[in-house]
Amino acid sequence: MKHHPIPLAAAAALTVLLAACATPTAPIATPVDINLVALNDFHGNLDRSKFTYTSAADAERKTVQAGGIDTLSGALKAWRREDAQLIFVGNGDLVGASPAMSALWADEPSIVAMNMLGMKASSVGNHEFDQGKAELLRQQRGGCDSSRADKACKFTPDFKGASYTYMAANVIDTQTGKSLLPAYRIEEAHGVKVGLIGAVLKDTPSVVTAAGIAGLQFGDEADAINATLPQLRAQGVGVFVVLLHQGGETKEAVDQADCSHLKGEVVDVVKRLDPAIQLVISGHSHQGYLCRVDGRLVTQAQMGGHMLTRIKLKVDPVKNALIDASAQNVVMLPGMYEPDPAVASYLESVKQRSAAELSRPVAAIAVPTVGRSTKGSGASALGDLVADSTLFGARAAGAQIGLMNNGGIRKDLEAGADLMTNVGQNQAVVPFGNTLIVVSLSGAQIRTLLEQQWPGAVAEDNNLLQVSEGFSYRWDSTRPQGRRVVEGSIMLNGTPLEDNQQYRVAANSFLAGGGDRFTVLAAGTRRLDTGVRDIDAFSDYLIARARAGKPAGSATAAGRIVRVQQHDKE
Repeated sequence: MKHHPIPLAAAAALTVLLAACATPTAPIATPVDINLVALNDFHGNLDRSKFTYTSAADAERKTVQAGGIDTLSGALKAWRREDAQLIFVGNGDLVGASPAMSALWADEPSIVAMNMLGMKASSVGNHEFDQGKAELLRQQRGGCDSSRADKACKFTPDFKGASYTYMAANVIDTQTGKSLLPAYRIEEAHGVKVGLIGAVLKDTPSVVTAAGIAGLQFGDEADAINATLPQLRAQGVGVFVVLLHQGGETKEAVDQADCSHLKGEVVDVVKRLDPAIQLVISGHSHQGYLCRVDGRLVTQAQMGGHMLTRIKLKVDPVKNALIDASAQNVVMLPGMYEPDPAVASYLESVKQRSAAELSRPVAAIAVPTVGRSTKGSGASALGDLVADSTLFGARAAGAQIGLMNNGGIRKDLEAGADLMTNVGQNQAVVPFGNTLIVVSLSGAQIRTLLEQQWPGAVAEDNNLLQVSEGFSYRWDSTRPQGRRVVEGSIMLNGTPLEDNQQYRVAANSFLAGGGDRFTVLAAGTRRLDTGVRDIDAFSDYLIARARAGKPAGSATAAGRIVRVQQHDKE
């Protein structure tokens, strides 16, 4: 049979047709899983510590030892075996208000630990500003030029700073008019660009000393976060993760999926974020939760390394968009995961280097534990003790009244069975190293100051000033805002305060600068910085009481602050 050649044009058309038939239909894009792990409010807790929580699994309240960088390292190592491209992030307050084992060395071991754990980025928290702008930048960049020369570069002589990126979209350096720190960092995992955006609570100036935030301006969190999206989109980012150092609270269990009763400052911020943002990792309030706010996932992992939040993002790689976000809070129980040997070894070295100084005895106290709970009246046994030490440390400067803010008392004073406190136990109570300031206030100003303890429509017992011996008052939570202190009840050494008389009041430098919104103290006159550190006044007071044969401390509050009940009302 004779074969006839196919014309060239027809051959070309046939080739195209056959090629089209041979090409399979493009497959539907398979969603990509991006795994993140989040840690917030670590506060220099290098070693494990007590953690009390309720799990959704059994609703039973448990108290365990949890955390420690060795335990965290084991969990991260195990999870990276599941996904080598896992992204580990922080959310502020990684340092500051730290146990003595970290604070003793200017928190450098905690920053080194985060480096070893492979952290990529973290928002700053308010405590990153405790020592001021220059010290924060040193913690990022490294070096030994520090406001804490007695502590910096003492653990190792060549502190190199954080290998992770501190971020703050809403913090402006007023000298330059530019952001103090980067607003975001882009990480890539499984071919997807993830925009990590950091912000700190806009009210940072109310919870940090004036010196700590000097030269800085703190803007609205939601506005600053939203403003980063065009820049990120221009770089091909379609998946956004917000690291927001602001939080809320809920009565739901720490591991309750999709909890729905979250309240607090973070809720308002989340509701004002761009709709493209569907995940907010929060912090600051030291709560554990996995909530939904207007459909967005909002997480927090309590504090101190007691928990880590595992987050899974399901991403459409074609649309470059988030499909879904889910999370679980995992309690870091020692023994659950095999620690990374290098991290475990580093923890042991910090313990050994710190042990001699921290275990040095200070003074005997009257009871094994002096607690800081303010439930009921608003006063605490430990609050009494710290306020008394404040007055003790500032009496030579003319102080008549000593005040202490609850937020500055970080842990119970636990001496143990031998009733002898040591350096580490004392520093755990008042870890900031603030100096004591004495100011003059009128009796009328002091009454206004006391009213500032309850800024809202509802008066709570957890935001009170602690007061020194000889000072007392009564308050009624059912009265209107601004009129809750019972008239005529404010007494100093048995005598009612007079509105027009001046009194010398001592407080730590944070509180005296108007911290925790106690603006009356910032308006005080004849301001005197005693140069006495709060921790030194605390220890010296315990020593003086022990030497006098009257060890300080009590299991219960002394009754200086009395909450009037309904049947006691005038």
